[in-house]
Amino acid sequence: MSVEKLSERTFNFAEGELLLINKPYKWTSFDVVGKIRNSLKPLKLKVGHAGTLDPLATGLLILCTGKLTKQIDTFQAEDKEYTGTMILGATTPSFDMETVEDASFPLDHITEEAIYAATAPFIGEIQQYPPAHSAVKVNGERLYVKARRGEEQELRLRFVNVPVFEITRIALPEIDFRIVCSKGTYIRSLVSDFGKQLDNGAYLSKLTRTRSGSFLLEDAFEVTDLVDYLRNKRETPAAELLPKTS
Repeated sequence: MSVEKLSERTFNFAEGELLLINKPYKWTSFDVVGKIRNSLKPLKLKVGHAGTLDPLATGLLILCTGKLTKQIDTFQAEDKEYTGTMILGATTPSFDMETVEDASFPLDHITEEAIYAATAPFIGEIQQYPPAHSAVKVNGERLYVKARRGEEQELRLRFVNVPVFEITRIALPEIDFRIVCSKGTYIRSLVSDFGKQLDNGAYLSKLTRTRSGSFLLEDAFEVTDLVDYLRNKRETPAAELLPKTS
C-alpha cells in the first residue's frame, strides 16, 4: 500500500487495529511485531501476529493491536495462498535455503508432464511431517533449536488441506508454483515431498504469502513506511489512540 494511502488512515490502536504488513526477507514475524510495538511507545499496547512466516519467506503478515488481539486465533485459522519457487534436483536439511545442499540428483529424465502430474497426490487432505528446522515446540523447545544442536527428533504427522497446488513455470532446476492451503501447512515439507514423488529431491528457494483469508498482500503496508508514519504521529492527540469512552 502506498504512503499516500497510509496517510488517509485513521488509527485507534487501543480499541484494536488490524494491520496488513509485507514482511521483509530475513525478518522474523516477531521482528515485525517488535518494530510496530516500539513505534507505538509510550502507549503500552498488546501487539500480535496471526500466522508465522519463516524468516526466508516474504509477504502478508497480519498484525492485531489492543483489544483486537483477542481475535488473532480467528484470523490465523483462515486459509492462506502462497506463490514460490522450488529447486528440483537437490535437497537441504532445512528444506529451504537456510542450510546448504546435502544431496543432488540428475534431472535429465524429468519431463514437464511428470512435474505437472506429481502435484496430484498433494491436492486435498494430506498428511505431512513438519520440517526438523521449524518453530514447532517439542517438550517446550522449538524444533529448529534442537536441529541446530544436531539432535534428532521424532516428528508427528499432521493433517492439512491443500485445495490448490498448481505449477506456474518450469525452467529446471527452478519450478514456480501457487498453493492454497489450510492453517498449519508447511510449504517446505510439501516441496520436499514433491521432490520425493518424482524420485528426486527438491527444496524451497522463494516463498511469498499473497493472501490470508480475504486479506491480500497488495493491500499491505511496508514495515518501514508504517514505522516512519507512526513515529511522525507521536504528536497525534491522545483521543485518536486511546480507548473510546461512552
